[in-house]
Amino acid sequence: MLLGFVLLVVGGDFLVRASVALSLKLNISKMVIGLTVVSFATSLPELLVSLNAALNGSPSIAINTVVGSNIANIGLVLGITALIGTINSPLLKALFYLQD
Repeated sequence: MLLGFVLLVVGGDFLVRASVALSLKLNISKMVIGLTVVSFATSLPELLVSLNAALNGSPSIAINTVVGSNIANIGLVLGITALIGTINSPLLKALFYLQD
C-alpha cells in the first residue's frame, strides 16, 4: 500500500511537470492544458476499469464506475470550492433565494 501511494505521488508530480513543459513548448496556456491533458489523465483509470469490466461481461460495473466517478468528482469539486469561497451563479440564486 505504501508503494502504491509513493507511485501515485511520483506519477502525479510527473504528470504536472510534463503538462507544464508541454504548455511552454507548444505556447499554449496552462488553463487549456489543465482542461485537456490533465483531465484526460485523471479520467483514464475509470476508463480502463470500465473497459475491462465491459470486456469481461459486466456492463453494469462499467456503468456504475462512470456514474459513481462523476458524482464523486462533482460533489468533491463543488464541496471544496464551497468551503474555500463562494459560488456565484444566477441559477443558484434563483433556486435558493426566491424573491416574491
